[in-house]
Amino acid sequence: MEILRTVSELRQWSRTQRHSGKTVGLVPTMGALHEGHASLIRAAAAWCGAVAVSIFVNPTQFGPNEDYERYPRSFEADCALAAAEGASVVFAPGVEEMYPAGAATFVEVDGLSGRLDGQSRPGHFRGVATVVTKLLIAAEPDRAFFGQKDAAQVAVLRRMVTDLRLGTEIVVCPIVREADGLALSSRNAYLNAGERVQALALSRAVKRVEGLAAWGERRAGVLIDAARSVFAVEPAIRVDYLELVDWDTLEPVETAAPGTLFAVAAYVGATRLIDNTILD
Repeated sequence: MEILRTVSELRQWSRTQRHSGKTVGLVPTMGALHEGHASLIRAAAAWCGAVAVSIFVNPTQFGPNEDYERYPRSFEADCALAAAEGASVVFAPGVEEMYPAGAATFVEVDGLSGRLDGQSRPGHFRGVATVVTKLLIAAEPDRAFFGQKDAAQVAVLRRMVTDLRLGTEIVVCPIVREADGLALSSRNAYLNAGERVQALALSRAVKRVEGLAAWGERRAGVLIDAARSVFAVEPAIRVDYLELVDWDTLEPVETAAPGTLFAVAAYVGATRLIDNTILD
């Protein structure tokens, strides 16, 4: 498996694959790969003849007091996992390659970028939209693969791709969980033993809402109150948001319908975690 460092190398590789008749898949990541990322790479390998995995800790999606400097980095292990799961190349640019000196162009999806994670992390989705646009322009993929765990991000990126007519299909893969239900995240590594147990409140809240919806409950207030009751017995957890929203617009809804997104974000100790479910 080859490691590419520049946009021109990635673009040339992609065009060579397409010229030979292969479809190109892209799996954008910030590294610290785990089984969730592995599932995206496997899906890309199953759908596409050539797969690029990007590993880039994007500085523009971190706030000034967030964890950019200490975000987990494990490049050699990441490359080994990517190769084992079917990646053709890893694209690992430096910051200066993605953001040349004096760069002044950013991409922002108006409206959606200020909802859910965008409301509590101002500028986050602008950074995400900008770096993903750069990756899609560089790789020119037929399909790009993202995890449902980042459902709000998916909504922003789907709107961005549609609005900019970028021509890449956004493929969303299911959340991968630990045996006890905790959604896999690179930030889980920050949790100590006690916090790891507390963090299960997020998946319990998701299951509570899924269970009520399965029995026919559709009132947003009832569903959100049920989720909130899960956190009431975990006072050490600080809830950021509990929302029932339209997955396309991220606007709150009063009544759940098929495809409605229930999303939760909470701080367990100093670590911010997210989880969600798409209601049937």
